[in-house]
Amino acid sequence: MATKPIRIGLVGYGFMGRTHSNAYSQLAHFFDTDHYPVRQAVCGRDEEKVKAFAEKWGFESYETDWRELVKRDDIDAIDICTPNNSHAEIALECIKHGKMILCEKPLALNGEQGEAMVKAVEESGLPNLVWYNYRFLPAVTHAKNIVDAGELGRVFHYRANFLQDWTISEELPQGGAGLWRLDAKEAGSGVTGDLLAHCIDTARWINGNIVSVSAMTETFIKERVHTETGEKQEVTIDDAAAFLARFENGSLAIFESTRYARGHKALYTFEINGEDKSLFWDLHDLNRLSYFDHGVPSDRRGWSSIHCSDGDQPYAGNWWVPGLCLGYEHSFTHALYEFFKDLDDPQKEKRYPDFRDALGTQYVCDAVLESAKTKQWVDVKQS
Repeated sequence: MATKPIRIGLVGYGFMGRTHSNAYSQLAHFFDTDHYPVRQAVCGRDEEKVKAFAEKWGFESYETDWRELVKRDDIDAIDICTPNNSHAEIALECIKHGKMILCEKPLALNGEQGEAMVKAVEESGLPNLVWYNYRFLPAVTHAKNIVDAGELGRVFHYRANFLQDWTISEELPQGGAGLWRLDAKEAGSGVTGDLLAHCIDTARWINGNIVSVSAMTETFIKERVHTETGEKQEVTIDDAAAFLARFENGSLAIFESTRYARGHKALYTFEINGEDKSLFWDLHDLNRLSYFDHGVPSDRRGWSSIHCSDGDQPYAGNWWVPGLCLGYEHSFTHALYEFFKDLDDPQKEKRYPDFRDALGTQYVCDAVLESAKTKQWVDVKQS
């Protein structure tokens, strides 16, 4: 029986606010932890909308100023679900008031900003999480466990892509609610920080540090109307990015991301090729991990499909009977479970990304953007 409440203050009630709120509502139904989340308050600038969100998602109260939320004595942890340019300011204020932090990805606008956040939170000793949720899908965690067990042998290649098509129209404006990702002042970058950051985090988690990159980026539509001014302004985010990379273990990588891949809404895949085995995963079939074993007899050799829904596979046994599928939303519940499990016993191995882990991914993103600008190989700063 969970007996230690963690009172959550959620900042932001958009898409990510809903996914996180769903995780808070589901955790205790399916996972046993000593600590448990209490939906204490949600914060948003529009009082009518934030009040409706609080009522719908079971938050006990609401605020319209995040600074007031952070100061409240009845809040233990702040969940930051705001645009990227506000992560650092909110997080640093949370630390001043002794609040644990759960922050959406990417950690910050750039590595320098992220360094200040890491320094402050580590000096404070406050628990912290960054919501790189794809780690926590059963098939992805299973891939991590297989690699950690050494089953692939020496790893030669890692390749990943994340393809979308939602920004192709020239009529789409930049800035404001829903479209802040097209405004570099709010987002920091385009697909690099938004989509490739997910690919990079998963790759670093499974295959180790990335040490150098060679990248190219492109902005296909150079000007868009800005929602704040109604005037056309230069677009300074990257619409597409591709880069080569070297890992610390000697393996090579190819990463690609774009919002201009007509026909793809969220195609995220990765493949790992080792001396003995290979793995492949596709978000569109997220419960399956494809598995190739060179060690079987040649007349039996071929790709097999592991349906990661059985009780001996990561997280799956906490939900339904084998064969029934989980979805995107479950990854957030699993991330929250790992965070709360760490609160239960901080001495156990940490299985979730914290600020320092996310800073390592931020450094790769920074190197990608620098390489694209200089047209040179760039060494990645290590966290």
